[in-house]
Amino acid sequence: MLGDLVGEEQAHITNQRVVRSDHGLPPLVESAFQGTGQLLGVTITDLGTYTGRLRPDGTLYGEGQGVIMSPTGAHASWQGGGVGRFTEDGGTAWRGTIVYTSDSPEFAALRGIAGAFEWDVDAGGKAEGRIWAWK
Repeated sequence: MLGDLVGEEQAHITNQRVVRSDHGLPPLVESAFQGTGQLLGVTITDLGTYTGRLRPDGTLYGEGQGVIMSPTGAHASWQGGGVGRFTEDGGTAWRGTIVYTSDSPEFAALRGIAGAFEWDVDAGGKAEGRIWAWK
């Protein structure tokens, strides 16, 4: 069951590149981003990279990782994965799960839970994300 909304952020794609794939698979599109927002009520900066690969049914499969930092030095790392689709405006909409690792007391509530996320990117690279605790 989904729990409380634990985080929201606004971001922008800072770089993209196409990565050649082996074994006849479609190439990966790698996207790097930088965002700011709130996680568990803490102001954060989020730096991350994710890859997306087109699947035969027209959807995308993606995986990502990143680092979160607060102005006071609290930090966490994350890894996630999910499924995406192209939107009518030329962007992408992603839905998936995310897991955090942190020694910082500010992010202690993230230990032992999975997060369910929405990540929406418009055609110009502006992104928004929301995360719910999945308990």
